[in-house]
Amino acid sequence: MKRLLASFALAAVLSPAVAADAPATAPVLLTGADLYTVSHGVIPAGQLLIRDGKIAALGRDVAAPAGATRIDLAGKRIYPGLIAANSILGLTEVSAVRATNDYSEAGASTPEVRAEVAVNPDTELWPVARANGVLSALIMPRAGSDGVIAGQAALMQADGWTYEQMTVAASVGMVVAWPSARVPDWLPEDRKQRVREGVQKKRDALDRALRDARAYQAARQAGAVSVADLRDEALLPVLEGRMPLLVLANDAVQIREALAFAAREKLRIVIVGGADAWRMAAAIKAQDVPVILGSSHNLPMRRWEGYDTVFAAAGRLAAAGVTLAIANDGDAMSAMNERNLPYQAASYAAHGLGAEAALRAITLAPAQILGVADRLGSLEAGKDATLFVADGDILDIRAVVERAWVAGREVDLANKQSRLYQQYQRKYRGEPKG
Repeated sequence: MKRLLASFALAAVLSPAVAADAPATAPVLLTGADLYTVSHGVIPAGQLLIRDGKIAALGRDVAAPAGATRIDLAGKRIYPGLIAANSILGLTEVSAVRATNDYSEAGASTPEVRAEVAVNPDTELWPVARANGVLSALIMPRAGSDGVIAGQAALMQADGWTYEQMTVAASVGMVVAWPSARVPDWLPEDRKQRVREGVQKKRDALDRALRDARAYQAARQAGAVSVADLRDEALLPVLEGRMPLLVLANDAVQIREALAFAAREKLRIVIVGGADAWRMAAAIKAQDVPVILGSSHNLPMRRWEGYDTVFAAAGRLAAAGVTLAIANDGDAMSAMNERNLPYQAASYAAHGLGAEAALRAITLAPAQILGVADRLGSLEAGKDATLFVADGDILDIRAVVERAWVAGREVDLANKQSRLYQQYQRKYRGEPKG
């Protein structure tokens, strides 16, 4: 046992991954690739210097410091890391196995919940996502069946031993699952009534939570609070305008109600999902509310809508001047498919959004919406060196991500899917299993 423990200790000392939160020490110069900066166009056959975890310089000709490692990437493309702006990566593993799902809490209002502390750094899903350029994700807790305030979302990077190492920014938004008033016509009348009562109960819970938090805020300012209330404390940044509400809302009624609620309560909100947001584009723009649009790979919400209704939604929002990001749908199935984020954007690009705006909607736009554009979202000097190399257009399904860096550290792109592919390649070549 002593020898075994000693070998574990030695492996920990020798493993470079132990220092996952520390930037690479030797500067790295990436040279010859086209730099898709997002913020300042494309720099053909450019150079990019990574030093101390940051992008130190980029351009057509960058002076490399002594001892820098030069990597020739002629003919390749370098992109900023993609940001999955609506995800439960690390909060679920196998959706059918209840013990691996930890994305919702019991109770109508749980604003004190913090998503990052529940993230599993060893999930098999993160490596799959980062293998296709998804290097950051907004982890959003979900409300339970009776819930409305789900808790605080965190932006996390796709590498690290612990949640502390993976967290880019904690508490970037308070998640609210807006109650839907849509009731199927085929339901019996008594069921319809129970649905309506449930919706009203959730709305009352939301109003009560804010009312209690405002009363707590007033008492706190008056010095009358002797013991802090964690739930009310968690809502203070929302009331003070320092934290937005990330409102999960898809249909037009939900979005209209959320906009009216934000105006009445004088709160900052971001619409997440927003399948019907294009119908409300003028009102959304008038209130300067950003939209994190859900997957383009969905059916229209109504039977009579055209097949391209979903595909055209992003282009319509962009044409109206709405600040727009593109994400997946944030459920357990989506977590397994976060690697498809660029193809979600590509479908929108082909139906009116355009490739440049689509790329921006999965890089710089979510970084701006989430308040981290000083660190992520584009290739600019001073930002985190969170980027990847592809052999073609990342919006094209045929492109392959070949290398990636997270905060200046090159990360391994091997994952469960690639390992299984290689394993069964050997099998059908007749090689021994071992």
